Amino acid sequence: MEHDFRFSHKLKVRYSEIDGQKIVFNAHYLTYLDIAIAEYFVEGLQLDLLTLAEDGTFDFVVAKSTLEYKNSARLNDWLNIWCRTKKMGNTSMTMEFMITREGETEPLILAEIIYVSINPITHEKQAVPSLVKQRIESFEKGCLYKR
Repeated sequence: MEHDFRFSHKLKVRYSEIDGQKIVFNAHYLTYLDIAIAEYFVEGLQLDLLTLAEDGTFDFVVAKSTLEYKNSARLNDWLNIWCRTKKMGNTSMTMEFMITREGETEPLILAEIIYVSINPITHEKQAVPSLVKQRIESFEKGCLYKR
């Protein structure tokens, strides 16, 4: 996985997220990724997820997640959660993530999550709306599909 992500979100590890070993408990990394994907849509793509869901246009759910643990984050670490779209299908989006400690380039976590587009009213699978596809393609500036 290359380090050419265009988007990252920064957060600080809190006491409630560490375990008895004084490292971030593994399940919290999925929460960090969930925060990052929401910010990717809001800050990066300039899309209001709440409005898209409320008006019945678009929402997404996790279909598959894969995490590779390289190292551990610790209390008070500042983390950068990097996020990018790897692939767009008709009804799915494959996203890549990398978590690094602030000031470092070596990944703590590498992840890939496949999200499925759903109709937020019926909760049925649907095609990714053209507005969403266009925003992703524009934001990723031609990098999409070349990874």
